[in-house]
Amino acid sequence: PDYGYEFRGLEVTGEGDYPVTVTLLHTAGPDEGRERVVRAKYVVGADGARSKVRESIGCTLAGDQANHAWGVMDVLAVTDFPDIRTKCAIQSGTGGSILLIPREGGHLFRMYVDLGEVDRNDNRSVRNTTIEEIIAKANDILRPYTLDVRDVAWHSVYEVGHRLTDRFDDVLPEERGTRTPRVFIAGDACHTHSAKAGQGMNVSMQDGFNLAWKLGHVLEGRSPESLLSTYSAERQVVAKNLIDFDKEWSTLMAKKPEEFEDPTELENFYVSTAEFPAGFMTHYAPSPLIAEPIHQDLAAGFIIGKRFKSAPVVRVCDTNPVQLGHQAKADGRWRIYVFADAAEAGTAQEGLSPVADFAGWIANSPDSPLAATPSGADRDAWFDVKVIYQQEHTGVDIGAVPAAFKPQVGPFKLTYLENVYGTDPSADIFELRGLDRGGVVVVVRPDQYVANVLPLTATAELAAFFAPLLRSGRTATV
Repeated sequence: PDYGYEFRGLEVTGEGDYPVTVTLLHTAGPDEGRERVVRAKYVVGADGARSKVRESIGCTLAGDQANHAWGVMDVLAVTDFPDIRTKCAIQSGTGGSILLIPREGGHLFRMYVDLGEVDRNDNRSVRNTTIEEIIAKANDILRPYTLDVRDVAWHSVYEVGHRLTDRFDDVLPEERGTRTPRVFIAGDACHTHSAKAGQGMNVSMQDGFNLAWKLGHVLEGRSPESLLSTYSAERQVVAKNLIDFDKEWSTLMAKKPEEFEDPTELENFYVSTAEFPAGFMTHYAPSPLIAEPIHQDLAAGFIIGKRFKSAPVVRVCDTNPVQLGHQAKADGRWRIYVFADAAEAGTAQEGLSPVADFAGWIANSPDSPLAATPSGADRDAWFDVKVIYQQEHTGVDIGAVPAAFKPQVGPFKLTYLENVYGTDPSADIFELRGLDRGGVVVVVRPDQYVANVLPLTATAELAAFFAPLLRSGRTATV
């Protein structure tokens, strides 16, 4: 889309509430050719591999130059290739490879077609390869099968290069700890690589999600500005892992069949690393947002620093079987999953049950993270607290469940009952995720990464974890 503006540059003045001055140029309409100056609190540059925002903060992409070209096309075609609706890698005896990815609708499919090595003096002329040439190359690789393209929805030519910036914000290494960032970059502005396996889009969206919830917390007054320094620290490492993964993946894709010691080598690599492009291989190191794995043995299936993996449960209020992870929305809230001890809800009373004691603390203690919630806001505005009992739903008396798990919400202060769950008899979440039967608390960040695992009795540790991440709710806005 063309929004009628061109980014010309920015300056971080460090003055006032809007310390970033951005200069734009009107490129269309009655003001075409005129400059517009915008003052901003923060700037995010998601403006691609040739990012002008990246250039304006002094970052450069460093790494390998491109030396292998691929043509990619989304097409509607008639073919006798038998696996046209199956995701597969095609390695030709005549040289060259195709990565085939079926698209939506039952007919559309995408082909990444190997165009071969690129001379270093090519000066990007390979980018002029026509769609007809890409189709002809695809037929060469597919022979003896044929590809009769009837319509081209989209196509492009790209060269494989692996480049990475050393930081994702405007704070220089020597400035770390002296100020918080004001300008950020994300996606291709930070890391470039081959366009196969979906890792570029997925990792870039994770960049955006990681940054978005942190900006939201700071702008709404939930968290101090220091939270924003964790974006570059977390995502730069992930991008480095992406580049390393893609170097191996693109090298394998460019190999000829006779160069493989084992015909299944490419398949085995893709299957063994499938978690990476899906985002589940990312593992954040301990930081202000990721606790040390002191109590990891209490929840072996919820690895601290990795994505929260869902499992089936049964919602008590309506008896519906659901996936626990799917009940979380992208609403900026932290999740606190309370996996109860063996006591039944009807008999669990404070002083007699760890889950009842925890519920009393989180609902009433001034040290509880819920105490930071702004006055007048719903009790679950900042934290989504759910409880999962070891009993099946028929064994949970929802009337006896502590009030901490049944918040009063909305203008009429209605009781929200959908945070109470029992186990699914066909797949016990306590067994599936290695949860301690004595009870455990699993803290999950707004971007769905597990931040902490604690016993039900470790309320002081939970308070200490959140203390530096929260501002007083009495002065925050929502």
